[in-house]
Amino acid sequence: MNNILNNELFTRVIDQAFSFEELKIRLTEERPLRIKYGVDVTAPFLHIGHAVNLWCMRQMQDLGHKVVFLIGDFTTRIGDPTGKSKTRPVIPLEEIEQNAKHFIEQVSTILRTESAVFEIRRNSEWYGDMGLDFFLGLLSQVTHGRLIQRDMFQARIKSENEIYVHELLYPVLQGYDSVMLESDLTIVGSDQLFNEMMGRLYQEKKNLRPQIILTTRITMGTDGKNKQSKSLNNYIALADSPKDKFGKLMSLPDSQIRDYLEVYSTRSAEEIKALLDSVATEPMKVKMEMAKAVVERYHGGDVAELEQTKFTSVFSKRQVPMEMPEVIIPSGVSVIDAVCKADASVGSRSRARRLIRGNGVRLNDATVTDEKMILEDSGQEVILNIGKLKWFKLLFNVQSEQ
Repeated sequence: MNNILNNELFTRVIDQAFSFEELKIRLTEERPLRIKYGVDVTAPFLHIGHAVNLWCMRQMQDLGHKVVFLIGDFTTRIGDPTGKSKTRPVIPLEEIEQNAKHFIEQVSTILRTESAVFEIRRNSEWYGDMGLDFFLGLLSQVTHGRLIQRDMFQARIKSENEIYVHELLYPVLQGYDSVMLESDLTIVGSDQLFNEMMGRLYQEKKNLRPQIILTTRITMGTDGKNKQSKSLNNYIALADSPKDKFGKLMSLPDSQIRDYLEVYSTRSAEEIKALLDSVATEPMKVKMEMAKAVVERYHGGDVAELEQTKFTSVFSKRQVPMEMPEVIIPSGVSVIDAVCKADASVGSRSRARRLIRGNGVRLNDATVTDEKMILEDSGQEVILNIGKLKWFKLLFNVQSEQ
């Protein structure tokens, strides 16, 4: 098998490796590696940040290695505490199964799913019937001090938020998954490093070769400030249309162009360098090439070319797009609140106010100059334009929001 470490698209998105030397040795064995890809199916939502790991796995699949897709149907009932300041609610089994179905649908847009390179497992296979004596044996192999050092647990302690015992034990369960899957490699975000290091620990204690762990680069979302998040509305979803992907990419701050080209596109290092050399003089052209490159990876060159053409037409001729998000607002709402509701990436009323003062907000193609403007339902269509790239159709509901 070819050495994946010679693949620029693979290596440039890797942040940390534990370790490359171990991976080099295992790649010489001329056998398919088993790549653990575990998910707790709390919500069937994936964005292109999640897809960085999927594309790495796809490249491994193309070399003959197998992705073992682990549906954490048992651990989902506990809830991974990673990044959470409070305990997650329990999810019903029926919802878990439905979410798992949607996850598989989304990952199959990137991963190959033929049996030679793709296997589906559920961790209820071993946890569902595990005896208490065996589980206590697992717990006896790790100390409280090791578990409590997780940064999110320390943050909860500092903020005086509760840590429930089942959350504290979550890394034990995720770690033992690696034993049961005979995992050779896992490719994860850095927020999962602690849990996967537990996998190495348990494999070593079982006299197995520990899995290699690769963490991938994390980029900021479309707001340029925070990781991609559904709650912050600063993400580009796998399920987004080519048009929506292109539009969101064009809303990125210029400071994110390099990262998005390197992490989300298949452009070579030489092509990326040539584009970045032109950012200072032709920022819009470079950003458009970046957006085209990312859309192309998911939808093909012809579709990306078409979206670039349509976007150029709207932008250069100030044409209102045929399709735009609809936003429901109450009659009597302030224009500032309407801007904040339409575009969550604005973030605050003060920023909305600055946009208005900078002539960055238009209603029906008229620049808003009065930041105290109140929007009333006149029965006429209202088109809101924020900045140069974002358009929304405002719809009034019949009653004001309380």
